[in-house]
Amino acid sequence: MAGRDKAGNQLEEYKKLQNGNASTVTTGTGAPVDNKLAVLTVGPRGPMLMQDFTYMDEMAHFNRERIPERVVHAKGHGAFGYFECTHDISQYCKAKPFEHVGKRTPLGIRFSTVGGESGSADTARDPRGFAVKMYTEDGNWDLVGNNTPIFFIRDPILFPSFIHTQKRNPATHLKDPDMFWDFISLRPETCHQVSFLFSDRGTPNGYRHMNGYGSHTFKMVNNNNEAVYCKFHWKTDQGIKNLTRQQADDLAGSDPDYAGRDLFNAIAEGNYPSWTLKIQVMTFEEAEKFRFNPFDLTKVWPQGEFPLIPVGKMVLNRNPKNYFAEVEQIAFSPIHMVPGIEASPDKMLQGRLFSYSDTHRHRLGSNYLQIPVNCPYRARVTNYQRDGPQCVDDNQAGAPNYYPNSFSGPEQNETITPPAIKTTGDLQRYNTADEDNFTQVGTFWRNVLSEYDREHLVDNLASHMTAAQEFLQKRAVKNFSQCDPEYGRRLQEKLDKYNAAKASSRVPAQL
Repeated sequence: MAGRDKAGNQLEEYKKLQNGNASTVTTGTGAPVDNKLAVLTVGPRGPMLMQDFTYMDEMAHFNRERIPERVVHAKGHGAFGYFECTHDISQYCKAKPFEHVGKRTPLGIRFSTVGGESGSADTARDPRGFAVKMYTEDGNWDLVGNNTPIFFIRDPILFPSFIHTQKRNPATHLKDPDMFWDFISLRPETCHQVSFLFSDRGTPNGYRHMNGYGSHTFKMVNNNNEAVYCKFHWKTDQGIKNLTRQQADDLAGSDPDYAGRDLFNAIAEGNYPSWTLKIQVMTFEEAEKFRFNPFDLTKVWPQGEFPLIPVGKMVLNRNPKNYFAEVEQIAFSPIHMVPGIEASPDKMLQGRLFSYSDTHRHRLGSNYLQIPVNCPYRARVTNYQRDGPQCVDDNQAGAPNYYPNSFSGPEQNETITPPAIKTTGDLQRYNTADEDNFTQVGTFWRNVLSEYDREHLVDNLASHMTAAQEFLQKRAVKNFSQCDPEYGRRLQEKLDKYNAAKASSRVPAQL
């Protein structure tokens, strides 16, 4: 139909694929259904019968067709494609996707917002999830990051509390600026990510025009069992494009699914989006001597000291065949690694290694890795796990389910044992609040943002902060002032204007 985009015309496209031939409707057991328009009753006005399996099958499934939405990253869209290695990094890493130049590895990706519910707007001011699953011959590798190279906190014990402040007040069930700014201002390490978030990069123009980052520090290991630390950067080949606060707000009302629609239509039209993968590399010796903690997720590695090294390209060339099957059920976890990729001492990464897989077992069941979109289909799973709800493969047939055994069960592979890491230290809970929270934020303000960006940043901050109590405003401004005096001064000036306008709107009209 003329004038309709690919997403809006999806059903018509499906009809064309069927050549006008409809299949026979069946029950879940595959039995054909004679009448899908009425339940089975005793007479036209009589009671229903329990033997109406067509109805019972339909309704019982309907009652269960929603699974718990993700606690975070509930609203998202996905696509599929491939990663192609374009540069040799074998000196750093033996992982299968980087095996040789020209190699292609199939992948799936899910973009998302963080704090909103499943029905929230794509254009909300929020970090964007950027999670990539590569289906390698050594199993699946999940690089689960955001569109920001940093995060709000550096200790994972704070994560549940931080997310609670992004969600809803437990009494009013409303978003609460006091909750947000109370936590943010009490934890000054948030200044870097908050400055990024309230710049225009906090409202990207769809998913195609934003970068992605592994964010954490990881380890790479080569075939000689030599290891380095690394960071992953996905650079959009479409160029960075952002929305202003006003544009984002308008789209939230007129097209809350804007980013997902844009992604679907681009791929459906053959305009395949792509990203270039680059890495930063730091040796163990450099990490030991570096001037700040290289595993601190609130900081970036300066690219002047650790330049970006090109690796390959990701291309998205297929939309999901079914959203629920391939996007709602796709399950990413940072602990899904392959030989050549390992975790670093990054505390936030260490905290995520458990929590992601744990929540998938809650949402999808203990056999969530058997779901086709999560199945490591290019590798054969041979372990000693059995049974559980929704086991949909052969349950490893008659192979032994205990180890060690004398009956040809799968054996361990000592050739992939990672290099030993020496570590020392006293076992205790270390307070990270007083690490340098401001230097890099000042650099971001002075050297990264243009004057146009700085003006938008302070305006976006002030327009949001004006809804919080005055003592929270003052505490937040004090933190940003320590990043750069001009930053704090301009924020306070803008905040004064918003507060004055708010106060004047409350003055009752004179009789």
